[in-house]
Amino acid sequence: MYTKDGENYFIVDAHIALWDARPENIKNLQGKQFIDCFYDYHANLSPESEKWSYEEYLYQGGERLMKDLFTDGYVDHAIFQPAHLGEFYNNGFGQTEEAFALTQANPDKLTYNHNFDPRNGEAGLDQLRADAERFGLKGVKLYTAEWHGDSRGWKLDDPMAYRYFELCRELGIKNIHIHKGPTIRPLDRDAFDVADVDHVATDFTDLNFVIEHVGLPRLEDFCWIATQEPNVHGGLAVAMPFIHTRPRYFAQIMGELMYWIGEDRIQFSSDYALWTPRWLIEQFVDFQIPDDMTEYAPLTTEAKKKVLGLNAAKMYDIEVPAELRLPDADEPETGPRQPEAADLATV
Repeated sequence: MYTKDGENYFIVDAHIALWDARPENIKNLQGKQFIDCFYDYHANLSPESEKWSYEEYLYQGGERLMKDLFTDGYVDHAIFQPAHLGEFYNNGFGQTEEAFALTQANPDKLTYNHNFDPRNGEAGLDQLRADAERFGLKGVKLYTAEWHGDSRGWKLDDPMAYRYFELCRELGIKNIHIHKGPTIRPLDRDAFDVADVDHVATDFTDLNFVIEHVGLPRLEDFCWIATQEPNVHGGLAVAMPFIHTRPRYFAQIMGELMYWIGEDRIQFSSDYALWTPRWLIEQFVDFQIPDDMTEYAPLTTEAKKKVLGLNAAKMYDIEVPAELRLPDADEPETGPRQPEAADLATV
């Protein structure tokens, strides 16, 4: 819980990871390139006081994660979104067993999502059934640019991917988080293109598609897709730290998202351990669209409360104290919103 100026904010960090990029787990040059690229993003977008050393960035462990999120970070609940990256790391990048054990020890604070790769074919479908039963999955995290043998990516509308989405539907896995947008060395940018979201969201209207990183740098493509698909949501991982280094760019991102998809379909995330949640939450609550960016409406306290936790809590059935709940906005299901926004008002 975060409190500022008499307002209470229920916080759900909707995208976190517990990774291991220590030298003994790195399989090849690509594994080293990946974590080095992560660290450069961390170092270049964090305030000086929040920077970690390279060595402590390689692995945090459960004890530090709990402290950074729940003791120091105001977070009420967090959701693991693990990336496998088995071509780059001996034991995978996201640490399944350690993360799942934390959720079992702290079920009121943590939810574990897992992953799948349709290139694993029929065997992967069997594995997804087993994973859903073991982990009690409500969601998965997909990485369409992941390498797999000679393949350097897959698409959401591939025929075998549809078999997996049909199985998700059958197993009650409703929340499909997808990394779309920013690439990480050595992965290919085009394999993270948002274009295939449109097709699958139309065909699986009973699933929620949370597009992590809101498609950056293809924000406009994401917005045009998401505004017409009520089951497409925006995850702010990687977008959030621009609040510090490029606040006008962050204002543009938030302004466009609020205009195209509205306050009920945007989710906060620190992308821990890329960044820690404390400073992001503090700066977001204090943040406002600059006065001269008249094409965007101001961010209301109610909208910030929804983004910081209420939207993800609703999607995952996380209990929120009654006094902190808010009703959905009275907005259209599809198409742009905020017609009262300032551009029109100044004509």
